[in-house]
Amino acid sequence: MVVLRPTRRLFPALPPTAPAESASDTALGDWYVNRLVVDRRPLLLLTSSRGLLPLLVPAREVKTLPGRLATLVAARLHRLGAPPSVVDAECAAMVPVRVARTTDRSVLGSMVDFAYAVEAHLERGRWDETTLPFVESRLAETPCHASRRLEEVIWPVAAAPKLLESRWGQA
Repeated sequence: MVVLRPTRRLFPALPPTAPAESASDTALGDWYVNRLVVDRRPLLLLTSSRGLLPLLVPAREVKTLPGRLATLVAARLHRLGAPPSVVDAECAAMVPVRVARTTDRSVLGSMVDFAYAVEAHLERGRWDETTLPFVESRLAETPCHASRRLEEVIWPVAAAPKLLESRWGQA
């Protein structure tokens, strides 16, 4: 099971179906989602709670996001270079998808930082959907919790593969 945690802005489209105390069984943990608008185009920013791996998609059919979440995450993990067997294991663990309120303020804070960076990385008026994976990879190289001790700083590009390998092993 995986828990999708929309921000308050998305509650009308994704009302909670599980208690806030619910926890995911996946290596990357819960997925937080927020809606952004860049150049008057809506985007969804998804972030995994354990590895802070960012995922950017156009904000179309938000109500269908729970049904599409595993497919979106699989594509992101393939772009990250995860072995197919690991991607399959992570996505298999993502069934069913439950929706619950946000619980981790530090993940929300990282998402705020990512949102500012998205706008900085997307050149005004000169981007389209094919640009989003490049922005994701730039965001994944961003140190998170940088004000903490060095051992506590999370680099999503390194943290996500380690979490996947520790849970699902190597292919």
